[in-house]
Amino acid sequence: MSLRRPALSRTVAVLAYDGVRLLDVTAPLEVFSTAVTLGARYTPVLLSPHGGAVTTSAGTRLLTDSADSLSGRIHTLIVPGSPGLPQQVPAGLLDAVRTLHSASWRTASVCTGAFALAEAGLLRGRRATTHWRHAGTLTRHHPDIEVHEDAIFVQDGRIYTSAGVSAGLDLSLALVEADEGAELAREVARDLVVFLQRPGGQSQFSVAGHTPAPRHDVLAALLREIAADPAADHSLPELARRAGVSARHLTRLFHSEIRDTPGGYVESVRLEAARTLLDTGESVTAAARRSGLGSDETLRRVFLRHLGVTPSAYRARFRTTSPGRLPVGGGPEGPP
Repeated sequence: MSLRRPALSRTVAVLAYDGVRLLDVTAPLEVFSTAVTLGARYTPVLLSPHGGAVTTSAGTRLLTDSADSLSGRIHTLIVPGSPGLPQQVPAGLLDAVRTLHSASWRTASVCTGAFALAEAGLLRGRRATTHWRHAGTLTRHHPDIEVHEDAIFVQDGRIYTSAGVSAGLDLSLALVEADEGAELAREVARDLVVFLQRPGGQSQFSVAGHTPAPRHDVLAALLREIAADPAADHSLPELARRAGVSARHLTRLFHSEIRDTPGGYVESVRLEAARTLLDTGESVTAAARRSGLGSDETLRRVFLRHLGVTPSAYRARFRTTSPGRLPVGGGPEGPP
């Protein structure tokens, strides 16, 4: 879908409010302000419904201008999320969202900011995403929205929604690329030391971060050892020997405590290690060896099974924000 080229300035307005998540606010501001230092034409501004200081969910206070202080048109409106938005959207925030959206060329949300857009009526009949933890709630409260819970970000017309917290970086980089081209967006990503576009969806998290904490000390010790040295010998017999239990009992512990097999867990940790190595510039061969996956072919099979891309394709994703297999439409033609 292509949009008419409007004659707008590149004012990027981030709409904060009491309880807003700090990173949801600062991540887009960092992307657009960094783009400015590299030659992009943006004027990032921080607004709130009534102006003055707002207190974030982290307790940090931010000084804002009032939403009605802007005159003229807005290039990009960004609505961050907060832990409380899935339960209740403040009325003052909804009024500000509607007013600023009517003056903007495109509107985007970060994380649970999608709930503010939904309550404002902006997502009716559209595709959208939000933090994976709240995707079901968004679907139940707004059945007229087609929710893509594993997408990093989704575009539907001039409305963009993004996933949890750090996905605001991905979306902002994609918007910069649409406006200023891939080369400048790539330089922004390099300056911030982040992916230009992460492969996979929201389900690709840190293994340690989404693994339930084991109750058994022996299993907790093994998980720490696996994370500390993924390339070591973590075969089932060796793990059982170090734990001082039988292989069958250890397998039962893995199933009951972390809902995975020993081999499956070790492979997940090694995959994460390989991704990190590729992220930092290691070759496919070096990543395979140092992660413990061994050969290029093993690494390739594991990447295809878990991520749906080859290691080489994974590395190539750093070159563009194009979401590839994510359910988004074509980017609009940016204003001058």
